[in-house]
Amino acid sequence: MVDEGASQPLLGHPSPPACNDPTYRRLWRKIFSWQVLKIVLLGQLLSLFLCGTSVASQLLVDNYMVDTPVMQNFISYFLLSLLYTVWLAGRSGESGLLYILKNKWWKYLFLAVVDVEANYCLVKAFQYTTLTSVQLLDCVAIPALMVLSWFILRSRYKWIHYVAVGVCLLGVGTLVYTDVLSGRADGKGSDMLFGDFLVILGACLYAVSDLCQEYVVKKLSCVEFLAMLGLFGAFVSGIQLMALESAAVASIDWNWNVGLLYAGYALCLSGFYSVMTFVVLHSSATSVALGLLTSDIYSLLIGHFLFGYKFSGLYILSFIMIIVGFVLYNSVTMYTSGFLPGKSHEETEKNDTEEVEAPLESVTPLENVSRQLCTVIVDSAH
Repeated sequence: MVDEGASQPLLGHPSPPACNDPTYRRLWRKIFSWQVLKIVLLGQLLSLFLCGTSVASQLLVDNYMVDTPVMQNFISYFLLSLLYTVWLAGRSGESGLLYILKNKWWKYLFLAVVDVEANYCLVKAFQYTTLTSVQLLDCVAIPALMVLSWFILRSRYKWIHYVAVGVCLLGVGTLVYTDVLSGRADGKGSDMLFGDFLVILGACLYAVSDLCQEYVVKKLSCVEFLAMLGLFGAFVSGIQLMALESAAVASIDWNWNVGLLYAGYALCLSGFYSVMTFVVLHSSATSVALGLLTSDIYSLLIGHFLFGYKFSGLYILSFIMIIVGFVLYNSVTMYTSGFLPGKSHEETEKNDTEEVEAPLESVTPLENVSRQLCTVIVDSAH
């Protein structure tokens, strides 16, 4: 005889739903989690900083005939050095300024050369090639960064990461197509082949610089990275300034407006580097690179009011596509497949699988940084 009461749920314990955790609900919770939202918002703050540097440079060229990108970058690096080197000087031991300069100076000199020349190559390319080529070829930095992260940082991606990157690049394609329709990308460069080469070289150098940044901020500290980048960046760009722009700087007709534009550029770029280290620490360099794809759209929007650029509804579509790809990329965690001490290959693979299938509260990049960092450090030690 069947007990009728046995089929009834106990008080306070409702019977489970037919579908405990539907796929759509899990995806919804991943995408709209607070961790992902923070990364997206900070990524757009970085895009606004980058937009600020573009607008300041354009105003200097158009209104005051000042074209000194090396000088502008030198001031930005010097500002970073002034702020973070003083901070680092207050530390002692292996995290102190003297120890770092004595034992790691050549590493940070290499990083500074890469970063300074990446900025210079991209700015210089505009003199030789078209805006369309710069926008398209600059995206080479993203696959280059993913490849470098795969081999050096041992980052491992899931299929949704590749889909997200594809969506972002499709958004960039829409942006370029709209530029062509509006005529903003018209005009032929004086030497397009050389200009395209500069764009690709600059994109690859950016990938190396971003990879080094991710390694340093996750293995060492954000303050050390910013202090050394500022110190050695000011040194390298200062030499380049004397060699390439000393005459241009001497001919500047200085006034308050020019000074404020220089200051605005320096504050935007130094703020960009400062916030970027925090975002990279809690996500990845590739994630940051994807978020920065929206900076051109912000520049177009501001340029519509300042420089009379034509603005199309397709720019909004491009922005939405990039944001959707950016959110998708950050909604699923990356993981590293390094081997921990005393564990076999099979055990490590099992741990990687368990990490991917972790509870929803720990599936975002913010929650798994510590585990990824541990793996990277162990791999580097071996």
